[in-house]
Amino acid sequence: MLNTRTTSARSARGDAALWTVLAAATGYGFWDAGSASLALDLVLPLAVLAVAVPWSRRRPGAAVVLVNGLCVMGLADASTPGNAHVLSLAALSCLLGARVAEARRPLLVLAGCAAVDLATCAVLRAQPVWWFYALTVLPAALLLPWLAGRHWRGRRQLVREGWRLARGLEERQHLVAERARLTERAEIAADMHDSLGHALSLVALRAGALELSPDLTDRDRADLADLRGTIADAVEQVRETVAVLQDPPGRDTGAGLPVNDTVEDLLSRAAASGVPVRWERRGASPPLSCLVERGMYRVVQEALTNATKHAPGCSISVRITHEPDRTRVSVVNAVPSAGGPAHAGAGPASGVGRGLIGLQERVTVLGGSLRTGSGTGGFHVTAVLPHRATTAARTGTPAPGPVTAPGRPAGIHGPASPTGTARRPDPGMVPDPRMVPDPGMAPDLRMAPDPIRARDPDTAPGEVLPESAERLASVRSDARRRSALAFVAPVVAAVFFVPSAVYLAWQLTTSVLPPSRYDELTTGRPRTELAPLLPARAYPYPPDHARSAPRPPGARCEFYRSGRDLLDEVDLYRLCWSGGTLLTKDTVSAGRP
Repeated sequence: MLNTRTTSARSARGDAALWTVLAAATGYGFWDAGSASLALDLVLPLAVLAVAVPWSRRRPGAAVVLVNGLCVMGLADASTPGNAHVLSLAALSCLLGARVAEARRPLLVLAGCAAVDLATCAVLRAQPVWWFYALTVLPAALLLPWLAGRHWRGRRQLVREGWRLARGLEERQHLVAERARLTERAEIAADMHDSLGHALSLVALRAGALELSPDLTDRDRADLADLRGTIADAVEQVRETVAVLQDPPGRDTGAGLPVNDTVEDLLSRAAASGVPVRWERRGASPPLSCLVERGMYRVVQEALTNATKHAPGCSISVRITHEPDRTRVSVVNAVPSAGGPAHAGAGPASGVGRGLIGLQERVTVLGGSLRTGSGTGGFHVTAVLPHRATTAARTGTPAPGPVTAPGRPAGIHGPASPTGTARRPDPGMVPDPRMVPDPGMAPDLRMAPDPIRARDPDTAPGEVLPESAERLASVRSDARRRSALAFVAPVVAAVFFVPSAVYLAWQLTTSVLPPSRYDELTTGRPRTELAPLLPARAYPYPPDHARSAPRPPGARCEFYRSGRDLLDEVDLYRLCWSGGTLLTKDTVSAGRP
């Protein structure tokens, strides 16, 4: 409700500001006219604008028709067709294009206004200057601002759709990260089941064996029976918890993490497969919990996988440092040289793989920290794990972001955050719609491709675009069409109107007889003597009252304009000739008698 009131107040202020500007232009035109009528030329236009400006929001076509009526009143003026209402017509025509999405009805409104203007000139039998005004100035005030308004609307819609798509991509990216975290939590739960469940089962078995000892009293046997029942209940609870956290049936959450495998076994297999890896251990190996051992295994495994995927053939260095209270695992792979073989299989240009996200979740749950990014010697993956798993304080889920692929220079996509989580984007920067996750993730959670690329001939056949990408592509196409129309329409209008306008202006300016030369003309002199004082041609469009004015019997009269003003009616000079001699000369008033 408050938002609606705020929007209404803002709209009212905008309408008041627009009316003030248009009213000022109208008042200036009234003041410049001098002898204009107060009621018809000032009060009535201000009242029409007071109605038309608010209508421009609900009925913009009707607002344009109202203001065009003010311009029609100018065509009925005997002194000049030009008035200040053309500015109001152009402003409301621009609002018509900006506020109406379709083009058919606004074009009908504009065509109807132009037809009314021309019909007014025909009914009033207007002079050529009025026709020139109705064929050039008024259509330009109707069409060109409308095209500008449509272009403005298209640009705003394109920006809105772009941000809408960017928000959708960001939400999908969060969903991908959340899915990876949930999957990793299920794998951690499975690890707990394998280790804790196995240990509890052994304890229950040992308690059962002790229960059969002949040295125990009946009370001791009852206590052991209760203990064995409690342990069995704990095992069952662990199994139920794991069942709740597991992925849907058919998904192997523990794939890639053999139960009895060690980090040394993993590195030995990698070296035997031809991976240029070298490793070392520093410090005395302390007793580590099963979960921490599996965490170390997973860090090395994921780092090797990314390195061999994004930088094949480059050297990999693994270092495990045991400190008094924690263990540091560091994996560094060299950056491929430019043009090297790594570029052929470097993977996607940008993305957020589920591997590093899941690895971050696993290390955080164990109470450790993970850092990834480019540094001295190549791409670094460093994990610090406690010797015993602890409960890490979690204040919130970190937002996913671009992670630099192993073996890539950080300058391509920006370095990762020092804590391993993505940094927040700059609010003034438009998110790149082409950010896609690693192709290894689930296909149903991939980011939307760039709609422009998706329509390239090289796009894989059968690729389905998301609705937001299709919408953005449609808006872009509409914006291009509007831009092309905004360029082509004035050219087409110029092809029709400019030649006639230029020809009319040429006729008006070449039939001007200056008053000084008119005064030098003397009746009774032959035309051959007066020819140097006469213009190249006579004025071909004298008004009807000038043509019907009395003339000497048998004389042929010619008309000449007394000034070069194209938009204002000037007095005409009439020269009547008889037998090549100037018989009479007189002045015909510009206004009608």
